[in-house]
Amino acid sequence: MDALFFIPVAIMLALVPGPNNFCALNNGIRRGVGPALLATFGRVTAFAIFLTISAVGLGAMLLASETAFAAVKWIGAVYLFYLGWRAWRSREFHGLELADGATGAAPAAQPRRSVGALALQEFLLGITNPKAIMLFAAIFPQFIDQTRPAAHQFLVLGSIYLAAEFVSTTIYSLCGTQIRHFIRTSRGVARLNKVTGGFFIGAGALLLAARQ
Repeated sequence: MDALFFIPVAIMLALVPGPNNFCALNNGIRRGVGPALLATFGRVTAFAIFLTISAVGLGAMLLASETAFAAVKWIGAVYLFYLGWRAWRSREFHGLELADGATGAAPAAQPRRSVGALALQEFLLGITNPKAIMLFAAIFPQFIDQTRPAAHQFLVLGSIYLAAEFVSTTIYSLCGTQIRHFIRTSRGVARLNKVTGGFFIGAGALLLAARQ
């Protein structure tokens, strides 16, 4: 195993657009880079679970089980639909001074979400994504030296990949902070929420269409 060769692969894999990275972009727009990075611990926890499953050989078993794959797929799709529906109907956008004189704060009935809530959302997006199981079960074994103990190699590769997720979040959330500058009216906030909702609903539909 040469961990140096895996570093660019891990970063490229982590940068692939998907629900978690869109979540980081969205958090960057709404809350900034710091909260987005803290929320990434939820995603990393979910992926660490999948890495452990792959390391002990259960990843291949889950992939071979159509029932298990379908169950995770449906749970993930329903959660994405829920996020999409909630975002589509929301008028929430905290802490933004709008040029049209409106406020970017949500009504009192919709308190500002904590970083813990953002991390939980990242975790749920990650743990209900069957594509993550496929990724770790298919990619990681290619970098494992069969003549050496696999546990240590999975630990090293897994640590590199989880670190790459923070690199990905940094990039996406920084892009989000730049997008934030263009959202200066209440109409812009409404459009952002509808785009966010549409993306999550579309991601849910794609997940339902996915096959093993």
